[in-house]
Amino acid sequence: MNPAVVLPALTSILALVFAVALFDQWRERHGGFQLIWTLGMIFYGVGAGCEAIAAANGWNEGLYRTWYLTGAVWTAGWLGLGTAYLLGKTRFGYSFALCLFLAGLFTFLVRNKPEYAGAGTLPLLYFIAAGLLALAVAVETYFANDRWPILAAAAVVGATVLSLVLMATTTLHPPGYAVDPATGAPVATLFPPQLRLLTPFLNITGAFALILGAVFSTYVFMPKHRVLAYSLDPNQPGDEFLFNLLIAPVAIVVNLVASLPGALQALVAGRLHSRVPATILIAIGAFVATLGDTLSRFGMTEWFQLGKFLGVLFLFAGFLVSIEVFREIRIPFTPIRLGRTRHEPAGAEELAAAADSADAADDHHGVRGTARS
Repeated sequence: MNPAVVLPALTSILALVFAVALFDQWRERHGGFQLIWTLGMIFYGVGAGCEAIAAANGWNEGLYRTWYLTGAVWTAGWLGLGTAYLLGKTRFGYSFALCLFLAGLFTFLVRNKPEYAGAGTLPLLYFIAAGLLALAVAVETYFANDRWPILAAAAVVGATVLSLVLMATTTLHPPGYAVDPATGAPVATLFPPQLRLLTPFLNITGAFALILGAVFSTYVFMPKHRVLAYSLDPNQPGDEFLFNLLIAPVAIVVNLVASLPGALQALVAGRLHSRVPATILIAIGAFVATLGDTLSRFGMTEWFQLGKFLGVLFLFAGFLVSIEVFREIRIPFTPIRLGRTRHEPAGAEELAAAADSADAADDHHGVRGTARS
């Protein structure tokens, strides 16, 4: 069996099964994030499916265009947007604003690379748009408005529509596709710089949001040991707020690492909330998929397919572990359950609630750990 066919085929099947499960959950629970993740997983599956078909029968222009839009441009952005809607009532908006800003900055900094020659002022326009959206998301988060995910959606939907327009107006030189001569993996060299610049814009925003959102959720639901205190209370003086905002990422990482022994004890005792291992798996999946894509951009395409397969495998495992998302595992669109209705371990909800109450108490005294709203 040809691994170049089997691996992307398995990736595609797993991603599409995942999409069906997410859509079925959305039908039952009507969570906007589930519908958005469904779209992201459909794009993931279609992109990998194009690679499997091409490995079996050869590339053509239609497959090449479809692969680039679904797999290279849209997938990460839509998965990251789903995370924004999941965490829309939290202070995660600051993290999403940072993701947007970094995506715009990267797009601007790579403008002089040979593959982006001819882009003109477009990188600067992308940077300005990303900066304005990032500022708007941060302001909405500061005032505790739940509307910041709408701004995130404007960025992702806008970039998606623009990519469709650019693709429709792009003429590809024969044979209409390009692959790495050593590995046969598809590469984006035939596409114009205007379209290629949308890839880092959406991928950096989406991948970082997915990874950081998983880490954020892990920290929220785990028993905490706070080593570094900080406050995101908007009622504090402006200079203090900005200082705390700058140290918050470091404080969360330090506190998360310091909290791992307590989380391990809770896991052994059977009291750990399922969102903790679930979000750790999601973070690993997002990181592995992003790493494979990043290596591909630097010419190391031999890890491209494996990274995508392991990425969706860890992502799916994370969602299956999460009792909050998959309380019932059943045959989609039917009432047939594949097991009993699952519940969090005894004491897990209380442990997570205690950590949340501690955050609220800290906030009352000017020290904010992680805010849910």
